[in-house]
Amino acid sequence: MRTARRLAALGCVTMIMYMLAVSGAGERIGKALQESLGDRRMKNVLVVSDNLKSPTAASALSLSVSATAEPVQKITAMAEQAGSGLPEMELMYPEEAAEEPEPEEGMEIMETTIDGGLTINNATQYWVDAAQIVADGPGVSLSAGEPQILIIHTHSSEAYTQAGLDRYEPSDTNRTENTEFNIVRIGDELTEIFQESGLNVIHDRGIYDYPSYTGSYTRSGQAIEQYLRDYPSIKIVLDIHRDALGTDDVVYKTMAEEDGVVASQIMLLVGTDESGLEHPNWRQNLAMALYLQNSVNARHPTLMRPVSLVRERYNQQLCPGSMIVEVGSNGNTLQEALAAIRLFGNAAAPALAQLVEQPQALE
Repeated sequence: MRTARRLAALGCVTMIMYMLAVSGAGERIGKALQESLGDRRMKNVLVVSDNLKSPTAASALSLSVSATAEPVQKITAMAEQAGSGLPEMELMYPEEAAEEPEPEEGMEIMETTIDGGLTINNATQYWVDAAQIVADGPGVSLSAGEPQILIIHTHSSEAYTQAGLDRYEPSDTNRTENTEFNIVRIGDELTEIFQESGLNVIHDRGIYDYPSYTGSYTRSGQAIEQYLRDYPSIKIVLDIHRDALGTDDVVYKTMAEEDGVVASQIMLLVGTDESGLEHPNWRQNLAMALYLQNSVNARHPTLMRPVSLVRERYNQQLCPGSMIVEVGSNGNTLQEALAAIRLFGNAAAPALAQLVEQPQALE
């Protein structure tokens, strides 16, 4: 009886599909759906093949999945486990898959200040106690006289809204390979501040996201691994980015409310192992982020947005003391971002200097 019902239902569905095809209604319905979507990218869809340049890779990996954290991480895990067995499908990360809300000509740019302090925007299921973590300390010591900190830029071509004399030839909207105007310039500024405070810093000024944005984290991760092999004394890795905030109509620029300074805000982002990928050091990374957050917040109460705790790893499994540093957003100007990183660096440097091992006194 059940089989007969299923066959009858299948027959009805087949007949309906045939009638739609003959009448052309199916095609009209499809066109109507496309027109209703217009040119908007569906925010919950990740089309892997869109980001692949190789025809072989596109044919082998042409698929669409929901861009929630779990499916994206399944793709990441698949790519990592397969290794060189796949055509060059570089690791997919949510930040790489999403299209940034870049400001277009005439688009409104609005200021916003996001309350931060010693708070965590927790996008995971883990329970964390920020106050207790700060009380326990960062749990990292830095070797004197050796490389201690690596500054790198996975999305090296990220730039800011052009303003004043800060004009550049864009490689894409709010992106340029010119390191005088992209996020590498922010790294230059922070490196100088840290070095002036006696910290030993390596600044990787390479471009990892151009010409291919996809795979940026794979390439920067390989570089980080090489640095850690060459300089095992490195205990902190700061991957410096700028954020992208906005809607279809408005792009936001984060602004700190510090007396006498026009500066963007800064956000520290820490990954975890909640995606299922191995990441044993994430709590130590979080401790370092909160140590810096607390130190900077004590001097500049509006500079820092909440620490962001997420499911993905973003190469932070490679070294305890790793985090992403988001300096401003695409709505900010370069000068606002430079002002922010100066405030951050001048507050963070003394805190990091306190972690440097003191030489043993000779008896």
